[in-house]
Amino acid sequence: MKKGIITTLLLATVSISLTSFDYAPRYTKVAVTGLPLPTNTEIISGLKQALEQGTTKSSDQLSALNGYFGNAAIKVLMPPEAQKAEKTLRKLGLNKLCDDVVLSLNRAAEDAAKKAKPIFIDAVKQMTVQDAANILTGSQDAATQYFKRTTTAALTTQFKPVVHTSLGNVGATNLYTQLANQYNKIPLTFNKVNPNLDDYVTQKAIDGLFYEIALEELNIRQNLSARTTPLLQKVFGVLDKK
Repeated sequence: MKKGIITTLLLATVSISLTSFDYAPRYTKVAVTGLPLPTNTEIISGLKQALEQGTTKSSDQLSALNGYFGNAAIKVLMPPEAQKAEKTLRKLGLNKLCDDVVLSLNRAAEDAAKKAKPIFIDAVKQMTVQDAANILTGSQDAATQYFKRTTTAALTTQFKPVVHTSLGNVGATNLYTQLANQYNKIPLTFNKVNPNLDDYVTQKAIDGLFYEIALEELNIRQNLSARTTPLLQKVFGVLDKK
């Protein structure tokens, strides 16, 4: 019996390229205690299921109304170079203009987030066995780092035109231009505000998305109730037995 367990572990370890990771010892401990050992297929499928669940949840949350605007951690604020202008304009009583600009920036980010889900799903499909091994046995944000590495370029390409269109549709471009012009007309303002917003909002939208994905990844790794299917419970439950 013991020999059979060891053979199973060796096959699992070799076939998913984990000889250099602290993976087999964790599974050995579980196997010896008599708990069921996930198969190779279950391990990979479980991980992909977790990643699709996490990215889908994050994308859906952020693309909803107030997904960015209502989340203080990722809310899109004025560009750094415009924040001094914002303070000055608020002192002059132009609070509504400033508030409208901030709201419109977040609406553009929320529109862009609708493009994220298929990009992440494609990244999951393209994942190699070695990628899966690195994620499963890696740091608490290993999956998030994988997505940053494999999807940032595609997200930027997909988000930017949506942001550009949305900024126009929600009036952000005009509002921000008004804000910039109002500030630039103030005497002795030497650091003029650049009214180009596309790159800034695109990057902030992507940053916010990865922030939420990292939270969801940590939740699945640490919280039993976040593992919403038997397969997730089996795969990640085994890794809990360190």
